Amino acid sequence: MPFPAHIAERLRLPAIAAPMFLVSGVDMVLAACKAGIIGSFPANNARTLEDLDAWMGQINATLPSDAPPWAVNIMVHRSYARWEEEMELVLKHRPPIVITALGSPSAIVQAIQSYGGLVYADVNSLTFAHKAAATGVDGLILVASGAGGHTGPISGFAFAPAVREWFPGTIVLGGGIGSGRAIRAAQMLGADLAYLGTRLIACEESLAVPDYKQMLVEADAESIVTSAALTGIPANWLRPSLTAAGYDAEGLKGRAEINLGRPEEAAKRWRDVWAAGQGAGEVKAIEPMRAIVDALAADYARAGQLA
Repeated sequence: MPFPAHIAERLRLPAIAAPMFLVSGVDMVLAACKAGIIGSFPANNARTLEDLDAWMGQINATLPSDAPPWAVNIMVHRSYARWEEEMELVLKHRPPIVITALGSPSAIVQAIQSYGGLVYADVNSLTFAHKAAATGVDGLILVASGAGGHTGPISGFAFAPAVREWFPGTIVLGGGIGSGRAIRAAQMLGADLAYLGTRLIACEESLAVPDYKQMLVEADAESIVTSAALTGIPANWLRPSLTAAGYDAEGLKGRAEINLGRPEEAAKRWRDVWAAGQGAGEVKAIEPMRAIVDALAADYARAGQLA
């Protein structure tokens, strides 16, 4: 179905604060929703199931009914050891939106939709977009070239129009979107929402460590290295963090085996290697989420006047 009007009218900007590993937590979700965009976090940022239970409970208890909705992100790859337990908590707390990643959402779509939740599947190719759509998801998150973390090979300028030709549901476009103009452009390409990741990492409410935030402030598009050698999936990383962690940023070839394991293992593994997308140059300072969304909204409005 098309993007629901009852959600659109609650948004200040048509955007989702993307769920980012070791970055998005309760404070960031609440700050995003209070600023007027959809907030989200990856379930594996909660190190224990008890933490995850508490996080979702806190978000539900804090946000008023007329706030923008929030989302939780679940990895559905066969190597991820905790997704079934996470789903039990999803069914308990009933987040308005569930974002699936790194696998088919087929096993969870019906259960989430049965309580009125929306399922958005993130995909990085037309093939995966068709496969995810066939499972009955409500939306597709198009991870285009330039996205931070796990990325895709297709330009957003080609990806969004190609999917809009045949998909009637909600389309979210991610990849290098760090300004209000870019959010407006995503809509012109056929997307309903923009996926904001890198632009928000340095917000005061994020879980990112101070050095990560400062490195991002100093970065630009040429600071980004794409490699599948770390996780087994092509991803974009901050070059200085790779160097500091002992990797040869220029020689990262090949592809690692995909083994997502459990959250506590992944946190140790990627604690000092930091992801970012090609929109890194839009990050100018460490500032509150509200200030970032204010700036994006002003830029979005100016772009609308020029259209």
